[in-house]
Amino acid sequence: MSSFTRLIRFLAKDGKTYYGDAILSPGVTDLASATQARVVKGDIFGRHDVSDQVADVRLLLAPLAREDAKTVRCLGLNYEQHAKESKVPVPKYPVLFYKPVTALAGPFDDIPVAAPAQEAEGLDYECELVAIIGKEARDVPESQALDYVLGYAIGNDVSHREWQLKRGGGQWALGKGFDGWAPYGPGIVSSRLIKDPQSLKISTKLNGKTVQDSSTRDMIFGVASMISFLSQGTTLLPGDVIFTGTPQGVGMGRSPPLWLKEGDVVEVNLEGVGSCANTVKYAKSKPRL
Repeated sequence: MSSFTRLIRFLAKDGKTYYGDAILSPGVTDLASATQARVVKGDIFGRHDVSDQVADVRLLLAPLAREDAKTVRCLGLNYEQHAKESKVPVPKYPVLFYKPVTALAGPFDDIPVAAPAQEAEGLDYECELVAIIGKEARDVPESQALDYVLGYAIGNDVSHREWQLKRGGGQWALGKGFDGWAPYGPGIVSSRLIKDPQSLKISTKLNGKTVQDSSTRDMIFGVASMISFLSQGTTLLPGDVIFTGTPQGVGMGRSPPLWLKEGDVVEVNLEGVGSCANTVKYAKSKPRL
């Protein structure tokens, strides 16, 4: 049996949804360019096989099906330069918050902006390396932590600073947890291919212009460190999704602030994984009865 190296979940041209191992041209690493994949059969977290069945990709979907995605953990202020632009001390411990699983979305889905998030400015972008847990982990030492990673993706921790910092009662979840505010993908690159998650280029483009450009080496708490920390006394499950923080260059840190508006296209990229491109779309208000 062979296991996947570049896992994608996709709607095929035959109308069916599959997990598959992306087929890429030599030298190509961006999973967003995949047009075909070998269908994966079995449990992606356990015994599975990359079959000889090749399916044509019609649309890339969120890398994990809703039933396979578990807790969505996020780290705040985890890049040194981002902490500085936010004018806060470098944290001594990881700053943890959660998003609902309904925040997860696909690599090309629109970013839906619900009516409450349209009441004030403050919509922001955050490119983030996303680690997906592949097997149950508890009290894991840092030296073994990466063994529990299924693979890596790129994500956008979409945030509304007004709701995050002023209307949330001190909690960040209201400003980060709206439906569709955690697009990620375009697939999951196996940790067998990405052996060092702390040496990857990470960036954001807004309407084609680069607004974030950094490296995961600027993380305060690296992936192994955070997984070990998060597993102390708390069991991490296969399918847990961890957004690992954003580098400097967010809209909030600029003068004047650079807020997202309807129609903006946000493209986040991670070296060795690829890109997600999502368009901001305001929800239309419904008439009150």
